[in-house]
Amino acid sequence: MENDLNLNHHISKRFNEELEEARSQVLKMGGLVEQQVREGLKALLDADTELAKKVVQDDVRVNAMEVNIDETCTQILARRQPAASDLRLMISIIKTITDLERIGDEAAKLGKNALKLTDDGKSARQLVELRHLGDHVSETLNRALTAYARLDVSTAIEIIENDQVIDEEFDNISRLLITKMMEDPREIKNALRISWCARALERIGDHTKNICEYIVYLVKGKDVRHTSFEEIKRQLED
Repeated sequence: MENDLNLNHHISKRFNEELEEARSQVLKMGGLVEQQVREGLKALLDADTELAKKVVQDDVRVNAMEVNIDETCTQILARRQPAASDLRLMISIIKTITDLERIGDEAAKLGKNALKLTDDGKSARQLVELRHLGDHVSETLNRALTAYARLDVSTAIEIIENDQVIDEEFDNISRLLITKMMEDPREIKNALRISWCARALERIGDHTKNICEYIVYLVKGKDVRHTSFEEIKRQLED
């Protein structure tokens, strides 16, 4: 799909630099969040308490980055009064960092539950399905951030279309955990914690999908939230 966005069209070189810097800060925040998700999953599956503590602590850095980028966008809006694609860029950045911050929150939940499972002498390392879901979610987040950096609408659309696969994997894990709890009530507490981790991964997938919808909005000027995949394709073909 053609990229309709030009971020370097202003007479003011400084304005161009401000817009590019704001987008660069989003990618930097995205990189930190992506690392937090990877490390949260590793801490959970490997029962790594030190790494789990780091993941929880990193959430403070993610929150601070959201506040700083938000302030940068507010200043640009006030000083430059952007319109058209520039305004879309500001809106997409503000929305994207909100979802990135929430992804960070979900990653922190992985770290917190890793600590609790380790304290109880339990680990999720043998739950292959959780590892598979985590790897899928991490890969999808990486692809989404790469698409954001490249303004790649085609990849964003693919991720939106495939979001249901993550939902299906989450449903499968939930069924397995329910069966496990029914077979052995002693496992209920830890099975619930693993379920909460699976839910956190599923929510990360949802926020990643949101980011891809903002890519479509930024590049094509189409708001595709709460829209079926078939309708998204129709809108972009118009």
